[in-house]
Order: sequence, then C-alpha cells, then structure tokens
Amino acid sequence: MRAVLQRVHEAAVRIDGTIHAGIGSGLLVLLGIRNGDSLLHADDLAGRVARLRVFNDAEGRMNRSLIETGGEALVVSQFTLFADTRKGNRPGFSEAAPPEIAEPLYEQFAASLESHLAPGRVRTGVFRAMMDVSLVNAGPVTIILEDRIGHQMTVQEAKQ
Repeated sequence: MRAVLQRVHEAAVRIDGTIHAGIGSGLLVLLGIRNGDSLLHADDLAGRVARLRVFNDAEGRMNRSLIETGGEALVVSQFTLFADTRKGNRPGFSEAAPPEIAEPLYEQFAASLESHLAPGRVRTGVFRAMMDVSLVNAGPVTIILEDRIGHQMTVQEAKQ
C-alpha cells in the first residue's frame, strides 16, 4: 500500500462539477493499493499517516501529527500510484489490486484512519469515480509513505 500525503490548507473532491467532499486544514491522502495488500497493510499505513509529524509546532518545526493538530483527512483512491513505466510510453497497472480487492481495503484504511482521529475528521472520494481533486498545498509539503508490513513482520510488530 502506498500513500502520497499532501499537507493542505484545504482540499476537495468534485464529481460531475459538484463538491462531494472537502476538508480544511489537514492531509490529502492519495491511496494506492497493490496486489497482496491486506487489512493489516491498511491498518498499519493508516496509523502511520495519523502519527506522521508534518505539522508545525510553536517553533515552526514539523513536529506535530494529524492527531495532535485535530486536522482532517481527505482520502482518495489512486490506483495509478502503482503504474509501471519501465517499458514503453504507456503505463501498466498489473501491480495495482483489482477493484474487488482494493475497494474494501480503501474503506478499511479510511475507517482505521478515522479511529485514530476524532469522529467526522475523515472524508473520502468515491471509489472508481472520475473525480476532480483540488487542493491548496501548505508549505508545500508532500510525503510518500508505504506500509511497513513485509512477509517477516508479525501482527504484533505491525501494531507497534
């Protein structure tokens, strides 16, 4: 699982010209799900996103998390994060999980992220919809995160 995080002053998703979801200060999370990802991957990455210290403290250093700031998150599915561009000019998407696997993991990620934050602090796009995403990037700050779960990691280690 891979997430591109953008620290934002605001972000919104529009579908057919109508705002579907929007947030104020927080994180826009573009979420890619690959073949082999599981609920453990979703929970691990959601916890990492919630705890990532990318918001400024009183001294202006990135030292506060989404949890600490009370910020919001807008989660948007983005299978293109697993595009393979090594051959030719057209990206391949064989590493991305198929929709029937990806959608429940996307929903689990959003639910897990919300469990770390206050209720109502997580908004989502619409899985498989054609969306227009707008944002005002704060900083700008853009971070790429991947889950830490490998074949050797146990469930207990993933929860730490």
